[in-house]
Amino acid sequence: MAECPAAIRFGITGCADIARKLAPNATLYAIASRSIDKARKFAAHNGLSGAVKIYGSYEQLLDDPCVDAVYMPLPTSLHLQWAVLAARKKKHLLLEKPTALDVGELDRILEACESNGVQFMDGSMWLHHPRTAKLKDLIFDPKLFGQTDFIRSTSTLPGTQDFLESNIRVKPNLDALGALGDVGWYCIGAILWAKDYKLPIVVNALPDVVRNSAGVILSCSASFHWEPADKTVATSHCSFLSHTSMDLAMTGSNGSLHCNDYIIPYQENSASFDYTSGATFVELHIGWNVKPEEVTVTSELPQEALMVQEFARNAENIRKFGNRPDSKWPDISRKTQLVLDAVKKSIDLGCKPVKL
Repeated sequence: MAECPAAIRFGITGCADIARKLAPNATLYAIASRSIDKARKFAAHNGLSGAVKIYGSYEQLLDDPCVDAVYMPLPTSLHLQWAVLAARKKKHLLLEKPTALDVGELDRILEACESNGVQFMDGSMWLHHPRTAKLKDLIFDPKLFGQTDFIRSTSTLPGTQDFLESNIRVKPNLDALGALGDVGWYCIGAILWAKDYKLPIVVNALPDVVRNSAGVILSCSASFHWEPADKTVATSHCSFLSHTSMDLAMTGSNGSLHCNDYIIPYQENSASFDYTSGATFVELHIGWNVKPEEVTVTSELPQEALMVQEFARNAENIRKFGNRPDSKWPDISRKTQLVLDAVKKSIDLGCKPVKL
């Protein structure tokens, strides 16, 4: 067998655009689809190198000893089966969100990764953008931002008639969590991120839930509450029925910030947010005494490539130095899934509060 390259070799189960956004320390080694024809068409359409192996089944890709890691953008209902098998085959796992149908399934996936010594990470790419680190520096500065009082996150998109009738994200046998799992994952993840992953004690879905005829959630909102000593309140709204939005707004005792594109920046190489501090109204309340400051952060790579870079770095440290997988990423995923499950339970109970 020819010597394999030093970069982490990725296999992709399913045909996903991330194939064009790999990092310098990762290489696309193989793709697999349920049919060899579909995999070949994807390779041709994306101009993939002839060196990329093409498989007509997921099993063949997972059985390839040269595949180090797998990116898995399959429907959520298939995650448990294929993610566990990938871990048992010693493949590091970059799993699309939502990670599972519920935390019980995710725990089985994480246990397989842990027992086989492979890295787990979900596909929340916005966490890897340098703007996200800049935002975190600000909100945890007690002088500039102070105590966090309120968090609001939204993630919405305008589903076309074709999307609402035939997309896998509205099919109960493929992605039963609907908008809550697909775009709500970002909303809940952003709220937990802003609280440094401190879990709320009560989650309450709001009575604006919209489902399709199959019972899949198309739109919903929720509120999140922490213990009485922590005065933070958060709300989320996710939907397939609204104009595109990706808003994150936070208010603290000393400042406030607004980010209107927190999931996918308006531009790939530059992203910004607005920050206001010391704001009050001028005399007669005819205006403000300050305007928001626009904070801009540049990025040398797309955030998807930065995500892959971090994931591949962890995989390389395991391969080269015998390190244990970084537990940060599975912990983040599990907490997000746990809170998402609570929102779903609240919806199923008729929007009653659910304690965590």
